Amino acid sequence: MSRRVLIVEDDAETRDFVAKGFAEEGFAVETAEDGREGLYHATDGGFDVVIVDRMMPGLDGLSLTKSIRAAGLQTPVLMLTAMSAVDERVKGLRAGADDYLVKPFSFQELHARIEALLRRPQDTEETATLTCRDLEMDLLKRKVTRDGRDVTLTPREFQILEFFLRRQNRVISRTMLLEGVWDYHFDPNTNIVDVHISKLRRQIDEGADIPLIETVRGAGYIMRDG
Repeated sequence: MSRRVLIVEDDAETRDFVAKGFAEEGFAVETAEDGREGLYHATDGGFDVVIVDRMMPGLDGLSLTKSIRAAGLQTPVLMLTAMSAVDERVKGLRAGADDYLVKPFSFQELHARIEALLRRPQDTEETATLTCRDLEMDLLKRKVTRDGRDVTLTPREFQILEFFLRRQNRVISRTMLLEGVWDYHFDPNTNIVDVHISKLRRQIDEGADIPLIETVRGAGYIMRDG
């Protein structure tokens, strides 16, 4: 089966050049003209690697990569950029990119870097079951239990809980939740996060002695595994 690559690039000439090259190498190629379209395709799943341009209108490469990681996807991401400064490369890697290539570039080098990424062992985070203490989430059955008790959640609550389970022992800010769960890249000036967290807590902590999600004053929330 052909390996699938998603190319997210707003410059048509570069996008067509890269797409043609990978098609000739036997890849199944899909393209997107901007970050928002790219995020839609990337989170739909099924890609072996994603190539992202750093500077794009609307949703730039950094925000797109952060959103991909916030969605729990571990698909390798290579970022293309005209910015060669070291701090810009660091920003890309910290956003979740696996590699960084400065424009102009040769397709030969890009292909070699993609092949290297595809040889890396993938993170085992894509498991079918997530756990924290006595809580268990079955991603395939979309079922949550705590200490053997079924926990009924709305789709949004399930999504928030999964976001926390994948980031245990890390402080999760409201901004991270807005971007990762609601796909908001601005402050809606509402208490939407706090309202949903409150409802989620009531559902998962019912009858339990220890709350799973704690408030970190002035910073956000944290789910501790012990």
